[in-house]
Amino acid sequence: MSIKLLLLDVDGTMTNGKITYSSSGEEFKSFCVKDGLAIASWIKLGGVVAIITGRESKIVAKRASELGVKFIFQGVKNKKAKVEEILKEANLTWNEVAAIGDDLNDLPMLKFAKISFSPADASIFVREKVDVLLNSCGGDGAVREMIEYILKKEQRIEEFLSLWEVK
Repeated sequence: MSIKLLLLDVDGTMTNGKITYSSSGEEFKSFCVKDGLAIASWIKLGGVVAIITGRESKIVAKRASELGVKFIFQGVKNKKAKVEEILKEANLTWNEVAAIGDDLNDLPMLKFAKISFSPADASIFVREKVDVLLNSCGGDGAVREMIEYILKKEQRIEEFLSLWEVK
């Protein structure tokens, strides 16, 4: 059975985990363009993406919208319960899920996913529990590496590359 749903944590996974504030209290985050292209490609290939984060940020909502992410949930305390809701709505099972996270609050969703990933700089406790420890750090292509890993494993690289061929 192939992976249909990607579960993405934000801070430390889609970003480097640093939160910067201006003197007026405005929050800043940086996202990796390489991750974005892979996420948008995954969606073009018919995959589903859910961003699930424990924090709330207008920046995350903007990035999710730019990428065409269907499910965006912020301020989530129980990520596994939220995933159960998504699975029900999308008519999917845990066997069709890949998840990436970097810290302790991600462990419940990582545990139940068919395949779990963490960035190279994740918490040691997360790195010890996931199926795939990525070479890339959070915010530096980890999500891209995860998506390419899945596409290679499912022998879908040509389909992925064909999205970007000049015709």
